[in-house]
Amino acid sequence: MNATARACVLDYGSGNVRSVANLLEYLRVEHVVSNSESSIEHATHLVLPGVGAFGAAMDMIRTRIPLPAVEAAVHENRKPFLGICVGMQVLAESGEEFGSHQGLGWIPGTVRRLHDHGLPIPQVGWNEVRTTSAAGLLGEYQTTDFYFVHSFVFEAADKANVVGTTTYGETFASIVRRDNVVGVQFHPEKSQKAGMLLLANFLRL
Repeated sequence: MNATARACVLDYGSGNVRSVANLLEYLRVEHVVSNSESSIEHATHLVLPGVGAFGAAMDMIRTRIPLPAVEAAVHENRKPFLGICVGMQVLAESGEEFGSHQGLGWIPGTVRRLHDHGLPIPQVGWNEVRTTSAAGLLGEYQTTDFYFVHSFVFEAADKANVVGTTTYGETFASIVRRDNVVGVQFHPEKSQKAGMLLLANFLRL
C-alpha cells in the first residue's frame, strides 16, 4: 500500500459511508469523511460510496459535493477515484432507474436493470468476480468472491472499460475502469478479506 495515501471519502448521505471509513481505519490509512474542497485538494485518493437509486443519488451528489473540485482532482490532477455500488453507477452517462437520469459521464455507458432470467431481484449476497489484468486491483487473483446488493448494472459503451465481470442471470460489468477512475458494483466494505485486498490495491494506484 502507498504509505503516503490520504483518502477522502465523499459523503452525500449514503448509508455505507461509515462502513467504508471503518475499513480504511482498519487498514490504517489516513482518511477523512468530507466534502470540503480543501480535503479533496489534499487527498491522494477519492472514494464515493453509494446505496440507493441512481437519480436520487445524483440529486444529492449535485447538492452536497463540490463537483468542480472533484472533477479537477480526478481529470486534471489524475487522482485515483473509486466509486462503490451506486457510486460506480453514477460514473455512467445516464441511468434508467425510476426514469431517465443524467450521470457524471466519466465512463461512457448506461445503467439499466439487470436481466435476471427468473432469479430473485435484487441480487443479494456473495458472487464471483472475474477480472482482467487491466483491473489492477486483485493482485495475483483473477477470480474472487465479493458481496453484492443491486438490481441495476453498468452497460459500458466501450468494452475495454470493463475489467471485471460477474454472472447472475446474465454476465455484467462488476468492475469498470477508465484510466484513474474505477467503479465496483459490489461492496468492498462488506466483502471481508477480498474487500481489504481490493481497497489496499486501489490505494497503491
